[in-house]
Amino acid sequence: MARPTRPAPPLESPDEIEQQFYEALQRGDIERLMAVWSDDEEISCVHPGGPRVIGAAAIRAAFEAIFGNGAVNARPEKVRRLQTLTSAVHSVLEHIQIMTGDGPQSAWVVATNVYLKGAQGWRLVAHHASPGSPREAQEIVEAAPVLH
Repeated sequence: MARPTRPAPPLESPDEIEQQFYEALQRGDIERLMAVWSDDEEISCVHPGGPRVIGAAAIRAAFEAIFGNGAVNARPEKVRRLQTLTSAVHSVLEHIQIMTGDGPQSAWVVATNVYLKGAQGWRLVAHHASPGSPREAQEIVEAAPVLH
């Protein structure tokens, strides 16, 4: 007799969810990608230059359309994190590799990923991505004042 399957253990951190999200993009794996999202009806996603997409079914359809052109070689770089006990916001510079007729090209995307911790552990509730430029690779960071 087969043993009943147990639910997957809750993911322990927003970083784990983020890693799974980008791995799913890189593999074009819609099931793995959707597994990182919260079950909340109000989850949202904005792709560069695209409309706001609300809800799991709409987000799935948007990513399926993207994966119709193949996996997305997006690598998170220069992640800035703000975290509380039950929420986290990651400001991410995504380095995208695109194959064109002229060979491989690089592009930059500036993204914000928002995570909430609930009964399922940490889950993605919002992904907002905007077109970037090589200028984004150079961060502008205000220096903290020096206390004497």
